[in-house]
Order: sequence, then structure tokens, then C-alpha cells
Amino acid sequence: MIIWLASYPKSGNTWLRFFILSLLMGRKINLHLNHLKAIASYPDKSHLEGLTSKYLNFEEVSKNWIDSQNRINLDKKLKFFKTHNMLGKFKGHPFTNKDNTLATIHIVRDPRNVITSIKNHYNLTTYKEPKNFLFFKNQILTLSEQEKKKYLNKEKFPLPQFIGSWQTHYLSWKNMKGNCLLVKYEDLIEKPFKEFSKISNFIGGLINIKFKEEDIIDSIKKSEFSNLKNMENQHGFTESSFDKDGKKNMFFFLGPENNWKNLLDKGLVNEINKEFENEMRDLGYIKE
Repeated sequence: MIIWLASYPKSGNTWLRFFILSLLMGRKINLHLNHLKAIASYPDKSHLEGLTSKYLNFEEVSKNWIDSQNRINLDKKLKFFKTHNMLGKFKGHPFTNKDNTLATIHIVRDPRNVITSIKNHYNLTTYKEPKNFLFFKNQILTLSEQEKKKYLNKEKFPLPQFIGSWQTHYLSWKNMKGNCLLVKYEDLIEKPFKEFSKISNFIGGLINIKFKEEDIIDSIKKSEFSNLKNMENQHGFTESSFDKDGKKNMFFFLGPENNWKNLLDKGLVNEINKEFENEMRDLGYIKE
């Protein structure tokens, strides 16, 4: 059965994955970024091999969501998967179902900080593209031309994902029928022990393990942004993106220091607040 780590892009999923791996692998393991492969992104090429050869055709990928998950779960072992897919159907094909999903940890981030992070991630000069990305309800996340050159001859590479807009993505997982834990990126920063303990207890309940307080604290420390950024500086990171010139961008760029209040003009803030007002109030991002 699958435990999904679901999020809109640039919302803290990699941070969460590293924490969970640290927690599960124990204090004696010297973790590095390559260990993140143990919590793979779904879907990738390996999941659909034998089901289709049209790996970059999103409609073909969506047809095989359930068959590929059925196959993943044949061994009846518990697995974590990262996904940016929204929860729902594409042309009648559901992303997942109750037979394949045990639970979900849904991490969400203030869209005003998501947009600044997307701009940094792709090394863009303006907010026009990130805004269109954030607002478009039929948004499909695909490989860039530079990423296609990097991945297409590899055994594994990420396949197209139906992410929708920030709003439709959030609502799709919020309305999930099943065992779902909602986590706010901002709470992980402001109240790390409380929030990561909540995550640890949620996972522990699923796998019948009681995590010790000292193990949670150690995993929080290991997954601090400064530590992850230092690892990337020293050894690189396979999940970092390319800019339009084919140059590798830093994946861990600003993290908690990414503050929309210092980066966005009033007009763009008002546009985002208006577009996502109900959801942002629901999450406490708009309070007045």
C-alpha cells in the first residue's frame, strides 16, 4: 500500500522526504541527498514500463495510473511516494484509489511564497510565467527541453503530472476521502518539534512504531535547510532543474528566508489574494 507525500511544487516535499527517511533509517545512518531516491517520485518511467512506451504523453500516462499502482502493490509492502499530482480524474482515469492508497501526508504552502520559489527554481526574470503556472487549472507539469536531454536515455525519469492550479490542487487533496494529514510548510518552520512530532505519530500509527523524542529531534536537525543546502553545494543534487540556457539551478535556494513580503509588489499580491481568497482564508494565510 502507498503512503503519498502530496504537494504542489515548491512546497516542502523534499524537506519532508528527508525528515521521514532520517526518522525511518535511524540516527546511526549518515544520510545524504542521494538517499532521497528511496522515496521516489510517482510516476516515473520505471512504473509504466511494459504498460506503455509513450512516457511523455500525459493522456497515456493517466490511463495507466491504476494499473501501475496495482503492480507496485503486488508485494503488499508499505511504500512512500512523492507526488505533485492533484487528486482526481483525467478523462475518467482516477489518479489513485482506496485499494492502492493507505494514507496521505499533504503539505501545503502559502501561494505567495510558492510563486517566488518557482521563479527562483527556474531562474526566471519576471513573475509572469510563475503566475500563469500557479493560476492555470489544467496545468500539466512536464520535462523541460533541457531535462529531456538529461533524462530520456536513463532507466528512470519523472513523467508528466496533472497538478492543476494551486487552488484546485489544494482542494483535491483536502477533500480526499481517507486517512490524510494536512501539514503547513509555515508551521514546520515556526513549530518544528510540534509539527514533525505530529507527522512522526501519524506515520508511527500506520506502521505500528512509537518513535522516540530524541529520534524526532535528531531527524529535524539532520533535515534543516542549511544542512540540505550544504550537501547540494558539496555534492550536487539530481533533482535540481535547468534554466533556459541549460545551466543547473540550485534546488535549495532560499528556503525559510524566502519571504513574499520582501519580494512581491502589491499588485501581484492582490491578484493572488483575490484568486485564492477562500482557500487562503481557510488555511489562515489571509486573516484580516
